[in-house]
Amino acid sequence: MDACIASDAEPPPALGLDRDHADDPPYGQQELAFYHPYYQNHCYLPLCIFAGTAPALVTASLRPGTRPTGADKAMRLVRLLSYWRRHWPHTHMLVRGASHGAPPEGIAVLTACRWTAFVLGLAGHAVVLRHAAPTSEAARQLHHQRGAVAQAQGQAPPPRSRLDDACAAAAGSWAHPWRVGRKAEVRPAGDTPRFGVTSLAAPPLARRYAALSGARGQGENASKAVTRARRRDRTAAPTFLAPALRWLRACAAAVLHHAWRTSTFYQTALAQAQPSTISLTRCTIAVQVTPSKDRRRLHLPRAGPVQALLQRVPTWLYVVPLPVGNTS
Repeated sequence: MDACIASDAEPPPALGLDRDHADDPPYGQQELAFYHPYYQNHCYLPLCIFAGTAPALVTASLRPGTRPTGADKAMRLVRLLSYWRRHWPHTHMLVRGASHGAPPEGIAVLTACRWTAFVLGLAGHAVVLRHAAPTSEAARQLHHQRGAVAQAQGQAPPPRSRLDDACAAAAGSWAHPWRVGRKAEVRPAGDTPRFGVTSLAAPPLARRYAALSGARGQGENASKAVTRARRRDRTAAPTFLAPALRWLRACAAAVLHHAWRTSTFYQTALAQAQPSTISLTRCTIAVQVTPSKDRRRLHLPRAGPVQALLQRVPTWLYVVPLPVGNTS
């Protein structure tokens, strides 16, 4: 979080925060690795929170494989938002997350925070399913009509049909109703309804889902990248403490990688590169080894496809001044 705050010279007017869990399968019968029904395997359940449009990791922790409680999620939100407000008191925060990120405790925390809004996925409980029934039926009829028209014209059937709708609904554990968006989508394999709850009154529902909730996919991709980078470490320790510390080390490497991409590698071929690509490009060079009786000679190449980049990056590291901490 300190690195993310220091990266901006002034507090931004708005900031998006993406919360995402990712499964991390263990290497055996490790401590606190439990079976998770959604991922259908034994795993840990690490939590990552990213900020900004170019997702920057701001906090992360390795969790046991059980589903986190609402109090656990609310506690993390309180710590995150209170720390951020001390530096950026007037920045509008938009918290996004999947359906597991919308417990009543978390919604209560976000409601109490000033200049804070949320767009969260919502599991289909009885209330929203009852309200969504007419929209789902209309989507099925639309898909059937489009398929009949395509068949009459000798064309391929449509891959999917989608209708959007919204209503005010409330679960029994919510303090008051919130605006619930519904996406009724029909595919050849069946219906795929999606629900979301938000504190925003605008923009319109379809644009809100695509621009705000759908943009959360960048955070999911960044979370998977951190998890993949962690799996290169050895985490076969039977206790939970050793994998948790290695997870923090991998997250520190992810923060360093993001700083490289946004500053050192800016406007280069590595500006959007994955960690493995940077490792192969910057740290892996073909060398000819010539063994002799008393020594081995290493012959480094005089030229290569990334020679200009290898010369440019050290130059930038030398001339760029050290960052100044954000004092806002």
